[in-house]
Amino acid sequence: MNANDSVPRIVVGVDGSQPSRAAVRWAVRHAELIGGVVDAVGAWEPPSRFGWSAPVVDTSFDRDLAERRFHEELDEVLGVDVPVQVRRTMVMGDPSDVLLDAARGAELLVVGSHGHSGFTRALLGSVSTRCAQHAACPVVIIRPQ
Repeated sequence: MNANDSVPRIVVGVDGSQPSRAAVRWAVRHAELIGGVVDAVGAWEPPSRFGWSAPVVDTSFDRDLAERRFHEELDEVLGVDVPVQVRRTMVMGDPSDVLLDAARGAELLVVGSHGHSGFTRALLGSVSTRCAQHAACPVVIIRPQ
């Protein structure tokens, strides 16, 4: 929960996709309407998480690259005149777990959907589906155009 519990907190997942960009814009508009703040949250996972058998490398390189892309994306989507406070957080971990943790105590969780269905979703897993099933707050899923 944020320091000022009277201010509604909207958590939005940021992953670089077009639905994610739309989710950020939606979250900002909603926060403006309700007088809230936005917590923009990204997750990164080192290649070793996926079982790659590459030589041991400095994981700070992966983190730095992920954080740079995260901030560049938000700068591009938000522009210079942001009507609400947007706090940025990049966390190492599974995106679903990171977002579910960040959404504890939030007014709302907003995520983009990549539009996978059927077997592809089962194979890849779906962050939006998992968040919708397990979040402790309402979830808005922004679908691809």
